[in-house]
Amino acid sequence: MQVSVEASKGLERTMKIAVPAQEIESQVASRLAEVARTAKLKGFRPGKIPRKVVEKRYGGQVRQEVLSEVLQRSYAQALQQEKLTPAGGPKIQTDEVEVGKDFRFTATFEVFPEVLLAKTDGLAIERAEVEITEEDVDDMLVRLRQQRATWEPVTRESAEGDQVTVDFVGRIDGETFAGGEGKQIPVVLGQGNMLEDFEKGLYGVTAGAEVTVAVSFPADYRNEALAGKQAEFAVSVGEVAERTLPEVDEAFAREFGIEDGDLTQLRTEVRENMQRELDERIQATLKTQVLDRLVDANPVELPQSLIDQEVRALQQEAMRRMGVEDPAKAPAPEVFRDNAKRRVHVGLLINELISSQNIQLDPARVTAHIEDLAANYDQPEEIVKVYQSQPRLRSQVEMAVLEEQVTEWLVERGEVTAKPTNFKAFMEG
Repeated sequence: MQVSVEASKGLERTMKIAVPAQEIESQVASRLAEVARTAKLKGFRPGKIPRKVVEKRYGGQVRQEVLSEVLQRSYAQALQQEKLTPAGGPKIQTDEVEVGKDFRFTATFEVFPEVLLAKTDGLAIERAEVEITEEDVDDMLVRLRQQRATWEPVTRESAEGDQVTVDFVGRIDGETFAGGEGKQIPVVLGQGNMLEDFEKGLYGVTAGAEVTVAVSFPADYRNEALAGKQAEFAVSVGEVAERTLPEVDEAFAREFGIEDGDLTQLRTEVRENMQRELDERIQATLKTQVLDRLVDANPVELPQSLIDQEVRALQQEAMRRMGVEDPAKAPAPEVFRDNAKRRVHVGLLINELISSQNIQLDPARVTAHIEDLAANYDQPEEIVKVYQSQPRLRSQVEMAVLEEQVTEWLVERGEVTAKPTNFKAFMEG
């Protein structure tokens, strides 16, 4: 087998491979002999079919099978021989195939870049220092009350914070349009869940009112058919209701699993939950910051094939979240390209750091991570078994744990500055 490799642009390599005709013909002959022993053709006894008949009937198919197998095998052998590691699948182009001539093909692919870690120590990092105050706990209790609020109809005009239930029909140039109608749609004023112009038109209305609301669709509106258009909505107000919050009493505490309704215990558990969320947020922010600093300090040429692969993964993940199955309705690939580049860059640096510093995966942390994930389900023991038995799921957890270990390794060697802040600003920032 003859192999030659040329560096094209960047990380791209062009590898030309020639497999001797003798090897091809030998394998074709061997395969045809095997077919002759087992083939069943009308008019011939098994194993007694003439060679020329076998070649005429099966020769083309057998040759294609042999060439396909030889291509895959010789490509893998050539990579090993030339000590090349492709970053993605190759583009294969075969020369014209002639019986008795060498089998030649060209494989074009990208290789992994050489990753040289220029800087891993002394990365500038800010660690948030946050103290949960009694006022923060009070604010959280208000949020919990809001989650369990009821809506009570009122006869006054609507105002900020009220829920206005409406029917509406939208028209552009006098014509209705797809998605422009709604029945019994609740709109909470001030939440910003509807177009700004539409929501503004619902301030100061009363139950039973009929109003016309002029709406300008933004130029960058997600529905391109409506972007920049002017519309009028005929709106019928069904109900105006104000939010009523429950009292923080024993009954309220029992809704959160405090069986004896002890309000002190409720505050204790609320604070503990806040602390857990805070710790997770601090760690996540620290991880993002550390990896950003690592990327900035260590530029790497990125294989386009890995970026494209990551774009597809992010696109499929977005489709699952959106409940979209039709590929034609998938978000545009360009939406994910910057994130894909960062993920590829981070992945290459982490892999090099793990290898060069011999960072070993901590099995105990993997188990603890799986147990934490399973704790959110009704039958955590069963979820743990699922993660332990499915290599793909376990591999995802192992990668997450390794990233945590790399983050800690970098933080230990970084220039860490404390940044005091308050709970609300940090959690909402």
